Amino acid sequence: MITRNPYDRNDLKIGKKDRVLEVGPGHSPTFRSDVLVDLFVDTNYHRCGNLKIYPHQEFINADGEALPFKDKEFDYVICNQVLEHAENPENFIREQCRVAKRGYMETPSLLGEFLFPKKSHKWIILYLDGKLILFEKSKMPGNYENNYGELFLNYLPYQSLTYKLLWLTEGDLMLNRCEWKDDLEFIVNPTDEKYTAFFTKPWSRQMVEQMYPRRSASKEFKKVIGAFYYMIKNKVKTKTHRHSPISLEEYMRIKKRK
Repeated sequence: MITRNPYDRNDLKIGKKDRVLEVGPGHSPTFRSDVLVDLFVDTNYHRCGNLKIYPHQEFINADGEALPFKDKEFDYVICNQVLEHAENPENFIREQCRVAKRGYMETPSLLGEFLFPKKSHKWIILYLDGKLILFEKSKMPGNYENNYGELFLNYLPYQSLTYKLLWLTEGDLMLNRCEWKDDLEFIVNPTDEKYTAFFTKPWSRQMVEQMYPRRSASKEFKKVIGAFYYMIKNKVKTKTHRHSPISLEEYMRIKKRK
């Protein structure tokens, strides 16, 4: 089940002794991960840059839909911006739950995919009722060709304080961020109009409030203060983090020398 919606990958409940797997880290691996799994080593079609690895990590070339690990071999699995690429998302999610006790799943939201779409994304994903709802992108109405990522991903997060606070207080506008335990509930290509309406029809006020429930003034204030505090704390943490990942080629050279 989904236990919480963290701010981002720096806000995960990972213990110091936990063994951590990361599936599909691409060009931006999480430093805390112990083992990295990636399927594509010869193409960047599914990512924004070449594969990167931290020297302390182990890299395995494998398919996220058929992971080469024992049941519950890991305490935690991180999967950041990968599920939307999966050929068979049912197998992909079940493999995460099979090999790990807990985990983190992050994907673009329905609105996020509209603002910064990628041709390699096969699925539009909605977080609703404590589960992930996946809808095949090819069945979506509307224009999913214009990419506004330069504004919403590469400019505003670094230039606008108010946008940063929006990203943290209403993070699910752009992304689905789910921390889970034991299993992860999902529906692929739903037929119930309760869910299909979000993908195929204009959103009514009732649908909007179902996605983003009203908050009292006191809860709103606490949420803004909490987001501001987290932003400052994370900024300090980033400045003290001096580790840099290396290329796959350099990683293989180091491994051969050992």
